[in-house]
Amino acid sequence: MLAKEAFPAIKTTSRALQQHLFLLLQNSQTYKQLEQIHTQIIINAFSHKNFILVNLLSSYISSGHFRKAHEIFNQANSPSTTAWNQILRGYLMTQLPRESIKLYSRMVGSGVKEEEYTYSYVVTACVKAMALREGMQVHGRVLCSGFCGNVVVNTNLVNFYGVGGGEGLLREARRVFDEMSERNVVTWNCLLSGYVRWGDIGKACGVFDEMVEKNVVSWTIMIVGFVRNGKFKRSLSLFYDMWRGCVKFDRVTLVAVLSACAELGDLRLGRWVHSYYIRGNLDVENDEELVSLHNALVHMYASCGLVDESFIVFKAMPRRSTVSWTSMIMGFAKQGRGKEAIEVFRWMQGCGDNDVRPDGITLLSVLCACSHAGLVEEGRYFFNCIQTWGIQPMIEHYGCMVDILSRAGHLDEAHRLVTSMSMKPNDAVWGALLGGCKIHKNAELASLVAQKLVGELHHDQAAGYLVLLSNVYATAKKWQDVVDVRRIIVEDRVKKTPGQSWIQIDGIIQNFMAGEQKNIDAHLVYRILSDVSREGSTFDAQLGIEE
Repeated sequence: MLAKEAFPAIKTTSRALQQHLFLLLQNSQTYKQLEQIHTQIIINAFSHKNFILVNLLSSYISSGHFRKAHEIFNQANSPSTTAWNQILRGYLMTQLPRESIKLYSRMVGSGVKEEEYTYSYVVTACVKAMALREGMQVHGRVLCSGFCGNVVVNTNLVNFYGVGGGEGLLREARRVFDEMSERNVVTWNCLLSGYVRWGDIGKACGVFDEMVEKNVVSWTIMIVGFVRNGKFKRSLSLFYDMWRGCVKFDRVTLVAVLSACAELGDLRLGRWVHSYYIRGNLDVENDEELVSLHNALVHMYASCGLVDESFIVFKAMPRRSTVSWTSMIMGFAKQGRGKEAIEVFRWMQGCGDNDVRPDGITLLSVLCACSHAGLVEEGRYFFNCIQTWGIQPMIEHYGCMVDILSRAGHLDEAHRLVTSMSMKPNDAVWGALLGGCKIHKNAELASLVAQKLVGELHHDQAAGYLVLLSNVYATAKKWQDVVDVRRIIVEDRVKKTPGQSWIQIDGIIQNFMAGEQKNIDAHLVYRILSDVSREGSTFDAQLGIEE
């Protein structure tokens, strides 16, 4: 290798020159500088010096030139454990975990002694590659080599078993954890994350309560866990505890909080999160993190009904992902603003960003927009074009198209679509057709659809559809059929899941469930609803409107 620029002459001893080159390696800024230093290492025959070789490998890997580092490593005579570790680490950085595991096997075969970092890197590789068998074998070598008391190695093993999941592996993660004589907050977080990842929120709460030291990751894992398990109020309650504890939030925390705000309609807290970010209180490391935060804001505002504010955030985004476009389309769709949703989709198609392509969820959002806005022709067009975008239609696409046709009264066409599907229709598809039958009072088709539904579903799952069928018969004034359906509901003890809603008053979210009397103000709520209904009936009578 030849230097491309003059290298300063150094008249000094060999040891001093080695030290000088070592310092240059640590401070190299560009690939060209790295090449020059490498050239001097070769000229001065220092390639065999382990501390020089290790730092040279580290510099190439850190600068993104792993292939060059691997080439140098392969030319080295008897590389040390530290040199092997650098290449193991390099494979992890290049997202080739399987190669890291293969290299470890070569390392063991060559008789090189493993150390703490060796096990840490190879266990991490097993996690990324989901290589359970290999990871367990590495655990065996850890036990045999005497590293079973090392906190870093054991923490990686807890993480390995936690990510692997399943009752058996989580039990093994807990066993490794319990046998550790020394633990740090990362160890606790790995166990906590394992329980949350696999939905055991109860045990996760137990671990969290045991923790003496908690950091932002600990709090965030629990907040995310509650959100994933649909416990949105619990997630926000924990966030307020975190706030009161003066723990600084990170992006992941606030994205999870925004998701909870979207589900609960907690606009006040959602706006506070937005202002917290605008004031520059949040450290965002890269574009991907910024995009995910903006996506959460778009979703939050749209879910709280402020789709115009959602659109303001969307338009101001310096970079957008497919999720960004899909969230905005769905935001307009939920508000019945189908034309705006389709305009955003057209904008997405013409934006010229090669990394942004509509996926199945994007097209589902477009179809939902057509359904909510009654855009039948547009719905037909987009449904027929799904495969031209390289997307395989899912059952959700069929369900949405059936809903579009059914709502518009094209019941025969909707029925033909259901019967011609390449997959078995589910209850949502049949339910969409049944809903159309209710709107357009088609009791005959409703009866046929209900037979399909009730015959294939568990009684409690079929409850809502039986009630809907009863309403169809009532609308068509087929009272004997109404009686027959109601008898089935009573005799089979079918229970319909009660509907629920919530409203935020003075910062407090009030939850209401149909028929529930537990709320202390339930009697007042029902009295007001009765008054409203009575006023509405009087007003209809004055206008001559029949029920």
